Amino acid sequence: MAIKRITMQELADACGLSRNTVSKVFNERGTVPENTKQLVLRKAEELGYMQFNIDKNTGAEDKATSQLLQNAGPANASMSAYSGKNVALLTKRIPNDYHFGSLFLPAFTERLSRAGVTLMMYEIKESEFEEGRLPKHLVLDQTAGIITIEIFDKKYLEMLSGLGLPLLAVDAFAEADMSLLNFDFISMENIASTINLTSHLISKGAEKLGFVGDINHCNSFHERYMGFTRALNKYELPLEKKICILDDDSEAYGSVEWFMNRIQSMPYRPDAFVCANDFIAINLLKAVKNLKLSVPADIKIAGFDGILQSEVVEPPLTTIKIPGKEIGRMAADMLMERMVKPEKPFIRVYVNTTPIFRSST
Repeated sequence: MAIKRITMQELADACGLSRNTVSKVFNERGTVPENTKQLVLRKAEELGYMQFNIDKNTGAEDKATSQLLQNAGPANASMSAYSGKNVALLTKRIPNDYHFGSLFLPAFTERLSRAGVTLMMYEIKESEFEEGRLPKHLVLDQTAGIITIEIFDKKYLEMLSGLGLPLLAVDAFAEADMSLLNFDFISMENIASTINLTSHLISKGAEKLGFVGDINHCNSFHERYMGFTRALNKYELPLEKKICILDDDSEAYGSVEWFMNRIQSMPYRPDAFVCANDFIAINLLKAVKNLKLSVPADIKIAGFDGILQSEVVEPPLTTIKIPGKEIGRMAADMLMERMVKPEKPFIRVYVNTTPIFRSST
């Protein structure tokens, strides 16, 4: 992808500062407030100035800019060794509009492209997954690092970590938060936000609450269930599994009719459902309405992800917003830093999420 060269004046205009002030940041002549310096550096990285616009004719400025490149994070001059190589994204399911990955992937890809690295996407076949094999067309010699999304199998991730390549998992298998991991890990924050959400439902009068989703599907679902149960404990309410839907993820969570049957088979009607994601919550909401029940008067419903569809269903869905673009950028930085510094300790990153209270609760 061609990147337009950004001049220092354009960078200054983008920051709302004078060219002289921006120049001081890069040549370290004069005093610039720290918050102004950080603004310039963030905007320079965002626009690609620090990677693509070192002026080879400015002497000291060029030297200072090169130093800033070395200190500005993983997407820097050290990545030049990986130019022309690929990062392999492995997934069992290409993210769709019902997945935060629809925002994650463009941001992740754009960040890599600024460093001259190409993203290659591989959808793993079921036979490859079960046998612990790499996708047929993945060439390890041309691969600088691996990122996984929608890969929630411990053995498969352990196989990948044994390849000797930088590996970053976006989410992982259930209870990964309690496991020793030989790879980097990034996820959205799940527990505190679900405690907050469940507490909100209780404050609105809900006493009988059910959780909906396969709590062993992935670490995020598991953590959301943990947040749900902790909130119940906080308010001394019982965990009533008779009004939960915890079936394996292979079941028909996308079927409105299936949800209708599950609700009708419950011994009593819950006051509220906390769902593992918005996709589940939207289908459950349709089922509840088909049963001639009112949302939120009869049953309150909340999801997780903050996808666009959560805003346009009727009633609009209470949810927890995942900052998909930001996670994408952070994931790219983490993977590139691992490529440059393979000896550093493995890290886990949780990115804050935000409850959004709407009419469904």
